Amino acid sequence: MDTEPILEVRGVSKAYEGFTLEDVWFSLPRGYIMGLIGPNGAGKTTLLKMILNLTKPDAGEIRAFGMDVETGGVAVRARVGFVHEHPTFYEGLSAERVAAIMGPFYPTWNELEFRRLAGEFSLPLGRRLKTFSQGMRTRFALAVALAHQAELLLLDEPSSGLDPAFRRDILDRLSGIILGGETSVLFSSHLTSDLDRVADYITFLRDGRLQFTTTKDQVLEGHALIKGELSLLNEATRRLFSGIVTGEFGFVGLTSDLEGARAALEGHAFVVDRPTLEDVVYYTGRDGEGGMKLHAD
Repeated sequence: MDTEPILEVRGVSKAYEGFTLEDVWFSLPRGYIMGLIGPNGAGKTTLLKMILNLTKPDAGEIRAFGMDVETGGVAVRARVGFVHEHPTFYEGLSAERVAAIMGPFYPTWNELEFRRLAGEFSLPLGRRLKTFSQGMRTRFALAVALAHQAELLLLDEPSSGLDPAFRRDILDRLSGIILGGETSVLFSSHLTSDLDRVADYITFLRDGRLQFTTTKDQVLEGHALIKGELSLLNEATRRLFSGIVTGEFGFVGLTSDLEGARAALEGHAFVVDRPTLEDVVYYTGRDGEGGMKLHAD
């Protein structure tokens, strides 16, 4: 098996008016699923556009299959499958015709596999795409991506508009796709429950800045939620938390230093819980009652 990462993002930055994606680093090994998480406006879609070479970074480098995505051009794109939250196609054409147009762009296109997937996904290939619901359009985009046997799947909120049963089927399918060890998935989603099921790695962006990139197990095992009375919070104890939410009955804080927090709060009543991915996203960067820090600690 090729041990070189299938995707490398090295110090990537991109500035727009009112928003900057700053110094993002991560790598995705072959045969794994990485969840790209963060609130709306964190920079997830901007990053995906740069990976697809739809926009260029102001600084840094992005490599896929060992090639620079900009200079690799067609050679890179032929091996990448992309599914957007709101897929757009030639609206006036039938799904069958659109697939016939797209297929020749991919050397590995498998027409039989596409038709098999279309049947499995209940896609009416003779209908014009403008008549498809959002869920049907997502299914069509997935069928196209899977039919050309993409080595790297980039999914931008692909679960949106899908019913729960089909969403679970897609997650199971993604898990099956990577079993051969040659295909990887970068899965951007705000539905952290989906990533809880299938992700091996998690990369977390907030306000254009990388909070962390590590394995999902390290995220969950390396964080803890602490609940206690407001009187426990002071300048020193607040520094132990990467996010705090306060309320009438106390506070909930997210920490990556459980031992330090236990020592600082020793002798006081508090409760420790294991967080979910949703908790990590929700609490990171919060400072007080629903307030947000400019940056996480």
